[in-house]
Amino acid sequence: MPEVKFYKYQGTGNDFIMIDDRHQDFDLNKETIGKWCDRRFGIGADGVILLRNHKTCDFEMVYFNPDGSQSLCGNGSRCAVRLAHDLGMVDRQCTFQAVDGEHRGLIDGDTISIQMQDVGRPLEIEGEYFIDTGSPHHIKMVNEVAKVDVQVEGKSIRHSKPYQPGGTNVNFVQPVNGEVLVRTFERGVEDETLSCGTGVTAVALVMASMGGTSPVKVKAKGGDLLVSFIRQPDDSFCEIYLSGPAEKVFEGTIGY
Repeated sequence: MPEVKFYKYQGTGNDFIMIDDRHQDFDLNKETIGKWCDRRFGIGADGVILLRNHKTCDFEMVYFNPDGSQSLCGNGSRCAVRLAHDLGMVDRQCTFQAVDGEHRGLIDGDTISIQMQDVGRPLEIEGEYFIDTGSPHHIKMVNEVAKVDVQVEGKSIRHSKPYQPGGTNVNFVQPVNGEVLVRTFERGVEDETLSCGTGVTAVALVMASMGGTSPVKVKAKGGDLLVSFIRQPDDSFCEIYLSGPAEKVFEGTIGY
């Protein structure tokens, strides 16, 4: 059985199996992704990330959810920037290619920031919201986020008719004393995660559309993230940055 070296990184509890695939000699399939991400029979993670060479950017980040699907992952992108820095591929600034296009990364000590793509005005749906920050997100305001059954309610909204056939991520939000608490049901993971970067970004922009100002501090179960942005006259957003910690947990080899 062939083996490959992996790195385990986490960003506010959102954890990833990461492979240095700059030679592009690694064969990854849906079955392997699912096995590795399993927290009982594999390494355990919210996703798998390959770092590859790119013609015009410093590197390409190829991200897979545990079910093998692909999307933009904000915290995964921040972890990818940290790994690229740790491998000596980049210094304090970089550019990288993701599934939704080119992004900028910044390294400032323990803080990793990524620039997100410009985002349009949030869509309000009967007091709840939808916004796409590279991945689709439903935003629901609640009175006590700690008491929400995220697995049950999140799964119901994720598969609801307006979001068929692809589904959506679901965020439950409670503003408290100038901060924003959020819990997220992630599509592809099909469960609550400790943090979701694109979800935190979505929540911050929805809060801005309701009168909030940049930056917005968002508290996920796995830690705090900061979202800065410029709000345009038409309520769209540009110069969006997602910032927070990202760190290596361990490394090893695994068969596939």
